[in-house]
Amino acid sequence: MSEDERMPQPPLPDPRPSGPPSPAVEPPSPDVALADEPSPLPGAHRGGFLRLPTAPVPVTSQSAPAEPGTEDEAPTPTAQWLMPAPAEPYRGLAGWALAFSIAGLAVSLFVGWGFPIGLVGVVSAILALRRPLESRAVAVWALVVGAVSLLYSAGWLLYAAGRITVSG
Repeated sequence: MSEDERMPQPPLPDPRPSGPPSPAVEPPSPDVALADEPSPLPGAHRGGFLRLPTAPVPVTSQSAPAEPGTEDEAPTPTAQWLMPAPAEPYRGLAGWALAFSIAGLAVSLFVGWGFPIGLVGVVSAILALRRPLESRAVAVWALVVGAVSLLYSAGWLLYAAGRITVSG
């Protein structure tokens, strides 16, 4: 056997161009209805309402109540509309004031920079005293504890200011 018989021959190149296949356009399916007329331009009148929005509306039915004694029977109400129960006013500012005042006192026992927390407690206690539904006893306690918190913070800050030397 010769060498040519043992070796398979390479395939010959295709003379046609090897580009992408041409697109195929299929007919529309029966589910799709073709438009009978071309689409209108934006803003073009497409039919429908011809009356101007401000034109008078014709009255087609009488809306006056029936004469007394002519109705067959009294209509039974199907649903009654009730006013919702008014929401109870929020109470709790005095409790928050006391919480801030206690936290401010706890912080001011150790550092002087706890005065903003005590100040929030004092301000909210004053606001709670001005509201009629807040507990006055809790608001007064918050005011007193917040004031003590401010005093402790002021003491710490004065002590720290006295310890500062000019030379560092």
